[in-house]
Amino acid sequence: MSTTETDISVQYLFAPNASYNLLNLTTVKFLSAVFAGAIAGILGLENYAGFALFITSTLWSALCMHFVNCRGKPAKYVQGGWKDLVNPGQDNAFTFVLVWTLFYGIVHVYD
Repeated sequence: MSTTETDISVQYLFAPNASYNLLNLTTVKFLSAVFAGAIAGILGLENYAGFALFITSTLWSALCMHFVNCRGKPAKYVQGGWKDLVNPGQDNAFTFVLVWTLFYGIVHVYD
């Protein structure tokens, strides 16, 4: 039975710290989706331009978390490593669309 490099690195994660980091990562992703949706709605972006803004904001927040919070080593702080930083999650995509349509409807109702 052989162990891989990732199995060994997962063994060194302290579970309470990993869950705390995951909770903070989820919060940052949620806020990023909310603010990106608000910006897309206020700017009046439609179709692919709005989703491009969502992808850009997700990548930007992942890069900031990678370099600032994880100090360039996300596998040390998050169990999934870089993959968990970039993955926006289904809930955050729906949050983005909800806030996007809300702000679009509020700002551009009489256009």
